[in-house]
Amino acid sequence: MCFLTKLLTLLVVINSMMFINMMIVIATFFFMEFMAWFSHKFVMHGFLWYLHKDHHQVEPGFFEKNDAFFLIYAVPSAYCYMTGLMAGGDFRLYIGIGISLYGLAYFMVHDVIIHQRFKIFTHWNNRYVRAIRRAHKMHHKHLKKEHSENFGMLIVPLKYWKDPNTSK
Repeated sequence: MCFLTKLLTLLVVINSMMFINMMIVIATFFFMEFMAWFSHKFVMHGFLWYLHKDHHQVEPGFFEKNDAFFLIYAVPSAYCYMTGLMAGGDFRLYIGIGISLYGLAYFMVHDVIIHQRFKIFTHWNNRYVRAIRRAHKMHHKHLKKEHSENFGMLIVPLKYWKDPNTSK
């Protein structure tokens, strides 16, 4: 009976840790939307505009100076992976996973679905995709760093969910 009790206790602890780790990944993912908004508004449209400018004012070539911004998220994510793994899989590993998953979602939505830099998922036409494209189009309406709007990526303001082609 003692062995069974220990085994059940171990399973409860393992399940609790899995739940906590999943919550860390999910919380980090959603926190990254705020970080993306903040860095887009105050860094990209601020003191590092010279790197972001070519994203608003199209220049020839596949790569943009703006592509360097992936390092803003890749470096902390890699750091969290490394330190978390070196510490035996502590919370930092799961923060790194959350940052990576957000980076993947950002890449898929921004570069693949919105700007179609890669010709996959070109025919997605659901309400969310239309709303996010509308919001992003409004962001790119201004070619200078001032007066832009919609700095986030995955959370779309309600006004862009309304289809402009339908009556009110």
